[in-house]
Amino acid sequence: MTIKRKYYSGKNFRRALSIEELHRVARRCVPNFALEYVEGGSETERTLQWNSAALDAIRLAPNTLVDTSSRHLRINLFGQEINAPLLIAPTGLNGMLSHRGDIALARAAKKLGIPFNLSTLSNARLEDVATEVGGRLWMQLYVMSDRELTRNIISRADKAGYEALVFTSDANVFGYREWDQRNYRKPAKLNFRNMIDVARHPKWLLDVLIPHGVPRFENIIDFMPPEGRTAQGGVAFVPKLFDAKISWEDVEWLREIWPRKLILKGVLNAADAKRAAELGCDGIVVSNHGGRQLDSAVSTIEVLPDIAQAVGDQITVLIDSGFYRGTDIVKAIAMGADAVMIGRATLFGLAAGGETGVSHALSILTSEIDRVLGQTGCRSLDDVGPHLLA
Repeated sequence: MTIKRKYYSGKNFRRALSIEELHRVARRCVPNFALEYVEGGSETERTLQWNSAALDAIRLAPNTLVDTSSRHLRINLFGQEINAPLLIAPTGLNGMLSHRGDIALARAAKKLGIPFNLSTLSNARLEDVATEVGGRLWMQLYVMSDRELTRNIISRADKAGYEALVFTSDANVFGYREWDQRNYRKPAKLNFRNMIDVARHPKWLLDVLIPHGVPRFENIIDFMPPEGRTAQGGVAFVPKLFDAKISWEDVEWLREIWPRKLILKGVLNAADAKRAAELGCDGIVVSNHGGRQLDSAVSTIEVLPDIAQAVGDQITVLIDSGFYRGTDIVKAIAMGADAVMIGRATLFGLAAGGETGVSHALSILTSEIDRVLGQTGCRSLDDVGPHLLA
């Protein structure tokens, strides 16, 4: 017998009981082109699908009759305690989902007591996030063809007191997201179907487009030519900034000039993880860019055990790509991750309800993690390990 599942499909994000339901609410709140930019993967989207399928294939074998009444989600990350094994991942163009989206994400992270990663391609200046929000802030970095631009970001992040620099290594060649491309008749110009769809979202128009215009890439605006400083021009110009020449020498260079924690994002094999540790990185992010770069790349959970075994006792191991349930977050920790970066899940919350929607997404995930700990006989995440995996 096939069980037909019914999901909440209204517009009140507070009634969403899962990230999947929050995703459904987000689809009704923002135009198609904006959400498709968030949810899409590259080319055939195989990696996007495999990220979830690989997690689905892992099962938990709980311990029973353990008193878990005093359980908690706190972990130690780089010498400081955070309230859940989560970080908000760096994502660009968040201002297209909600006005000042980066600020909203940072505030929700601070409220929960977890780090927030600001993207180089954010719509908020890194200084504004530091002064208006604060908290544990990490700065994501693309090493671009214009190294002066890169130096500028690093210097500003240092002065603003960002705790960590997260070097994204897997965007040396810009990914091609076909579903995203189909929404435009030419770069930054929506096709007729999507223009009509925008008109059907008056609340979004009044929040984002009409009073403020299309958000710009504020952190790099000073390094763009005049034609690239408009919102539309920036979208067309940014892919030209990515540099196929990046190499391990850039990691060495960053280690020399960056005074605090250095994290390499985009690691998918143990050899690269070992090299990152040898070059002085404090951490890595096992990541396939959420399925948005190389199509047919391995899922992150598949390679996590080998990577954690190779370097887990030397550096901090983080993971992202495909995490929408607390059960999957616990699986990653059982397989050697120290914490999990969350991207799309919090963006669905942002699209559905701004800062409050982000907090709701984080509340869903932390509640699920808490239940999983209780149901598997774990008093804290220190009790989570491979013995829980079937």
